[in-house]
Amino acid sequence: MARFSRLHVLNRLHEEALVPLFHHSEAEVACRVVAAVAAGGATVFEFTNRGDHAIAVFEALARHCQQHLPNVILGAGSIGDDATAALFAAHGANFIVGPSFNERVARFCNRRKIAYLPGCQTATEIAAAEELGVEIVKLFPAEAAGGPGFVRQILGPSPWTRLLPTGLSDVSRGGLKAWFDAGVCGVGIGRELIRHDSVRTRDYEAITHRTAEILQWVREARGPAGNNQPGVAL
Repeated sequence: MARFSRLHVLNRLHEEALVPLFHHSEAEVACRVVAAVAAGGATVFEFTNRGDHAIAVFEALARHCQQHLPNVILGAGSIGDDATAALFAAHGANFIVGPSFNERVARFCNRRKIAYLPGCQTATEIAAAEELGVEIVKLFPAEAAGGPGFVRQILGPSPWTRLLPTGLSDVSRGGLKAWFDAGVCGVGIGRELIRHDSVRTRDYEAITHRTAEILQWVREARGPAGNNQPGVAL
C-alpha cells in the first residue's frame, strides 16, 4: 500500500524535478543505490520492472525504504498493464510509470489515488492521458519525440500540460537547461546518473556525488523561481 498520497508525490516530484530510475536483480544492491541517491538529495525514485523476480526485489526495497529511508518516495516503472500495476501497488509502489499510455492502468491508479506517469509521444496520446486524470506525462522516448522543440510546440496550445522527458541523450548542465528552458516540469534519468561502472564496483559514494551534481544542474536550469509551470498545491 502506498505510504504517500498522490498529491504528496506530485508535489515532491515537482519540487525536486528529478526522478532517478534503476533496476537490479539483487535487493541489497538496489537498497544501497537508493540510499546513495537519497544521500545526494533525490528522494523520488523509480525502480523499473525488468527481469525475473523483479517484484521480490521491489518488495525488499519498499520495506527497506519504509524502515530506513522514510522520506524516499518509491515508485514502479515499466508497468504496461493494470494487473502488474496492482501487483506493485500492493507491494508499496507510491506511483506507477509506464513506457506507454494504458487506459486500464489510468483507471486503476485513479481508483487507488496513485500517481500515474505514462509514456506518451504525440499530442493525441498526451491529451488522452490527461483526460483520464494524468497530471504529469512521461515524454518517452524523449529525443525521438522531437526533443525540447517538441515540448515548446505542445505547451504553446496546452500550457497546463506537465511533461517529464526520460531517455535523455545529453545529461549535462547545458543539455538539462535546454529541456527546462523549453518548459518541462522535471526529468527522469537512469544510466547517466546511476552509472554501470559505479554499480559494478559498488562505488555508492560516486552515485551520491553524481546525484548531487545533476540536482544542482536542475536547480540552475530552473532558475531562482523554479519551473515556470504551476505546482500541484495540496
